[in-house]
Amino acid sequence: MTKILVLQGANMNHLGLRQPEIYGRTTAAELDDMIRQYAAQKSFEVEIFYSNHEGVMIDKLFENYNAKDTAAVFNPGGFVYSGHALRDCIRGIELPVIECHMTNHYTRGIRSVIGEACVGVFLGVGINTYFRAIDAALDLARENV
Repeated sequence: MTKILVLQGANMNHLGLRQPEIYGRTTAAELDDMIRQYAAQKSFEVEIFYSNHEGVMIDKLFENYNAKDTAAVFNPGGFVYSGHALRDCIRGIELPVIECHMTNHYTRGIRSVIGEACVGVFLGVGINTYFRAIDAALDLARENV
């Protein structure tokens, strides 16, 4: 069965609590439930993983180094600014990774160093960004059989 790894980076565990005027009021737990329901509807396996530590996130990516029928959706959160080691990890693995952000961070002058290594980037449409990124990741994973 196709697997999508949803990676939630620095500060994403406080979704819905931290700066709700920017990121909305949907909590991390609520988003996780929505993603699991989506996985059930679309018939794919999902693993949701949170970490505020860059090295732990790199280890998780390497666990899935060249997994067939698998892709990742990654909201790096606070790693966007200085996640050079994550960027290099993504460049060095065969796992297709799509970066996603709920807001259009370009309107706030933010540029992601991680996006440079990803096969695609989705941003700016709130919670729905995850589902658009997941759909693209599903296509990539199913091509990678």
